[in-house]
Amino acid sequence: MVFKRLLGSLGVGGPTVDTVLDPGPVRPGGALTGQVRLKGGSTDFDIEHLTLELVARVEAEHEEGESEGVVAFERFTVGGGFRLAEDEHRSVPFSVPLPWETPITELYGQPLGIVLGVRTGLAVAGARDKGDLDPLTVGPLPVQEAVLEAFGQLGFGFKSADLELGRIGGTGQRLPFYQEIEMTPPPRYASQVDEIEVTFLAHPGGMEVVLEAGRRGGLFSSGHDTLTRFTVGHQEARDWNAEVDGWVRRLAENRASHASPVTYGHGDPYTAHGLGDHHHDGRHHSGPGMGTVVAAGAAGLAVGVVGGMVASEVVDEIGDFLEGDEEDEG
Repeated sequence: MVFKRLLGSLGVGGPTVDTVLDPGPVRPGGALTGQVRLKGGSTDFDIEHLTLELVARVEAEHEEGESEGVVAFERFTVGGGFRLAEDEHRSVPFSVPLPWETPITELYGQPLGIVLGVRTGLAVAGARDKGDLDPLTVGPLPVQEAVLEAFGQLGFGFKSADLELGRIGGTGQRLPFYQEIEMTPPPRYASQVDEIEVTFLAHPGGMEVVLEAGRRGGLFSSGHDTLTRFTVGHQEARDWNAEVDGWVRRLAENRASHASPVTYGHGDPYTAHGLGDHHHDGRHHSGPGMGTVVAAGAAGLAVGVVGGMVASEVVDEIGDFLEGDEEDEG
């Protein structure tokens, strides 16, 4: 799918930008490749630079409830410093590395409900335009697929996936949000946990797997969650069914046995929560980052994280982005 936009900041007669991503899903830590195709306008233009920005739809929970918005989490300059002649057609190929923590959007070709995009920016003689916006499809790394497959083999069912604004303390997390893949347990675990949420924090040397097991409170007890973290290598050969089963048993049977501190957010009151029990306050929370994200108003979330830039530019496009921008589809 390709989205085309006229360079609105220059008005009628400006150049157009059309970014085409190479087909197929990319992998975290892998190369995102494609071409930025330019068409000259009614006169010559000096192209200062072309940029690619990775954006994600992210949820935030706060005292007023929940809001959604767009976070820009990586930016690349892929070209510039040339003159685009009148009506000239030019293609600029690119290959840029995806962050290792880039969320996965599909599993076995089935979408998980995660929305990622690649936005192309164009700067022409001091004027800037948002360019076009293309959906980004990311498949799992082999170890991520192996872990999720093991959960499936153990009888867990996929429930949902989302991106939560915030940080999991005590981990090597680098992005300002994390992905949660929520699963329902099989009968043998249903009496101990209501759900399990999996977060992958990949890096070049391996991956941290953070698990959260939630349990609702009964008539005489409060609900609480348990978290723990495991480290695996990218090329490890394990009996993943047995490995994951051991992880789940550890979650279910040793709720208060973890002393290693894990915190969430940015210095909020939840910093006392560790890799052990943490109790809910009666509200439903979707994951470790609950109550500790940056508060956002009713108008939505706007967080800039790339080079100090403000993401309000991205939020301007959030409506079209989430709807697929069908009216501009080429």
